[in-house]
Amino acid sequence: MTDPEAPDPYVRLGRLATRVSRLWLGTVNFSGRVEDDDALTLMDEALDRGINCVDTADIYGWRVHKGHTEELVGRWLAQGGGRRDKVVLATKVGGEMSEQANDGGLSARHIVAACEQSLRRLGVECIDLYQMHHIDRAAPWDEVWQAMDRLVASGKILYVGSSNFAGWHICEAQASAARRNALGLASEQCLYNLAVRHAELEVLPAARHHGLATLAWSPLHGGLLSGVLDKLRSGTAVKSAQGRAQTLLPSLRPAIEEYEAFCGRIGRHPAEVGLAWVLSRPGITGAVIGPRTVEQLDSALRATRLRLADEELAELDRIFPPVGRGGPAPEAWAQ
Repeated sequence: MTDPEAPDPYVRLGRLATRVSRLWLGTVNFSGRVEDDDALTLMDEALDRGINCVDTADIYGWRVHKGHTEELVGRWLAQGGGRRDKVVLATKVGGEMSEQANDGGLSARHIVAACEQSLRRLGVECIDLYQMHHIDRAAPWDEVWQAMDRLVASGKILYVGSSNFAGWHICEAQASAARRNALGLASEQCLYNLAVRHAELEVLPAARHHGLATLAWSPLHGGLLSGVLDKLRSGTAVKSAQGRAQTLLPSLRPAIEEYEAFCGRIGRHPAEVGLAWVLSRPGITGAVIGPRTVEQLDSALRATRLRLADEELAELDRIFPPVGRGGPAPEAWAQ
C-alpha cells in the first residue's frame, strides 16, 4: 500500500547528525547511457524532488574519459542557485585512474593526490563523503587513516565512507580509527537487492554495530528486478538487456517469472516493489539509484511511499530466499 502520510524524507547518516535523503542519485549511467544535458536535467529534477545526495566516483565517465562524470557534476554545481549548499556530495577513490604505478589503490600518496584531482573536477573546496571504492589489501590501515585524517584536518573532506567492504574490513577499519581517536567510517555502500542478499550475513550487522549508514547500490540489480522479462518480450530492455542483469537472469529466471507475476497481482511495477523492499530492510539508510529518465526518477520516488504488507514481504522471501534459505547469520550460531 502507499503510505498516505509521507514520512520524513530525510534520515541521519548512520550515527552521525547529517541528514540525507532515502534515495541517492547515482551517476554511473551518466556520460554513456545518459547524455550530459539530460544528466544536468536529472540532477535538477532530483534536487527539486527532495533528493539531497549525489553519488559519483573518480573513475566514472570512463566511456568518455575517467573523471568526466565528476567534471559534469562540477558543471552542474557551478550553475549556482544554492546547489552546492543543498547537496550532500559523495565521490569515491581507489579505482585505477591510469596505468601509472601509483595512480590507483589506497596508498596515502594516491588518496591525497586523487582527492585534490576530484576537488578540481568537481569545482568545490570540500567533499562531504569521500568513499573508498573497494578494499586495498596492500594498504595498511595506519597509512589509509593518515591520509584521510590529513584531508579532514585540511577541510578537504568531511566524512570517510567505504564501498564493497566485507564485514571484517569494516571492523578492522573502525578498530584502527579508534586507536587514532578518529571518527572512522561514516558509511558503507554495498551491493544489495532481492536477488543478491549476501550483505545480510555480515556486512549489514557489522555496519549496524559500528553505527555506519548503509547504502544499497544496484537495488534493482541492473534492471533484473525492474520487469526484465516483460521488457525483453516487448523489445524495450536497455540496461536490463546487458551487464549484471543478464549475467544472473539464466539462473534466476524461474524466480524472476514468479516475481513479475507477484507484482502484477498486487498491481505494482516490479521496479517500485524491488526498491521498496530494499528501503524496508533493517539497517538500510538509503539506496543509490541510477535513473536514465525523469519517469524512472518519479518511479523511484513512488517506491519510497510504498509499504509492503507482512504477507507480501513473506512472499518475496519465498521467491528470493535469504542466503542459507533464512538460516541464522554466523554470529547467531554461538547463541
